[in-house]
Amino acid sequence: MNVNLSDIEWAVEFASMGYGDHEAYLDTETGAIYYVGDAVEEPVPDDLFEHSKYLVLPGKRDLRLGKRLAINFVAETLPEQLDTVYEIFSRKGAYARFKALLQSFDKLDSWYAYEEQSLNKAIKDWCDINNVKYNSDNS
Repeated sequence: MNVNLSDIEWAVEFASMGYGDHEAYLDTETGAIYYVGDAVEEPVPDDLFEHSKYLVLPGKRDLRLGKRLAINFVAETLPEQLDTVYEIFSRKGAYARFKALLQSFDKLDSWYAYEEQSLNKAIKDWCDINNVKYNSDNS
């Protein structure tokens, strides 16, 4: 059984939503992904929370793709702005200010590409560690 990498990426994005409780589970036998959270009305298996064949998919924070990734990006591309970025992430609403800073240096598109590449690699690593076989156009 192989899982589409894009399906796992979508589930990780879902699990990373900042409001409410959101979780995604992978059935390691069928490759099905089940979503649990606010406003999700899809049925889930009765044994979802008890059976070891279901893996909880990580969120971006679990994969270390939050603040740390943003700081690494700035360290690599705009090192002179590192202190500013540390200050930005010391308060609420950091990502909006972070993206505005990147926009002012014409680095927002570069950030999105860096973030996507990092997410893709982290998910592949997670799959490898958890013995999840995946399909992707870029693998």
